Amino acid sequence: MNLTDGAFAHLATGGTGPSPYASSARVSDARSPALPPDHTQAILETTKEVGAVLKASGRPFALVGSVAAYAHGIPVRLQHDTDFALLREDADVVTESLREHGVQIVEPPEDWLVKARAGGEEIDLIFSLAGRPVTAELLARAQTLPVDSVHMPVLAPTDLMTCRLLALSEHHCDFGPLLPMARGLRERIEWEQVREAVVGAPMGEAFLYLLELLDVLPRRHGS
Repeated sequence: MNLTDGAFAHLATGGTGPSPYASSARVSDARSPALPPDHTQAILETTKEVGAVLKASGRPFALVGSVAAYAHGIPVRLQHDTDFALLREDADVVTESLREHGVQIVEPPEDWLVKARAGGEEIDLIFSLAGRPVTAELLARAQTLPVDSVHMPVLAPTDLMTCRLLALSEHHCDFGPLLPMARGLRERIEWEQVREAVVGAPMGEAFLYLLELLDVLPRRHGS
């Protein structure tokens, strides 16, 4: 515990009255923003329900985003939504199937996804990942994994890391969630494929260099 000189002196002299720093500490605590709620289990329940509907539709899809990382065994705290990748041409069939199962469909202004809501949680149905169209080949590489008891296709580790790095920009560049993913999946990721995919993407290249400095990846010659 770190103490200021004044607070330390108050304790060292056996002061029994309230510390002169107690009130300021309470004010600081009161002003601290509340931590965002942990939606992990609620998001997992929604993911299972939507995944079951998508499986029944017979159309190819894959779980992506933070919940995909969770399915691959990465300890993450889910807070925002659950994301599924699917082919644009399957959007109408999939959304109609979800509507029939009570999922609320929201048409956003963006043309690369459809938003939905179920169980109080947000759902993104995505046709384009990091600016690249979702393809049948991408979905075919997905791995079937259990998501809290329901098996469904989950984006493969190499594709998951590539998409996350290509999504980084000057306005959204948080390496924090990516580090545990890189460490946890490093033996399952084809890193040379990732390197080739992010050539010319400054944030992606910077993250790979950071992994070298942290000895997560071997340093390349000349690094």
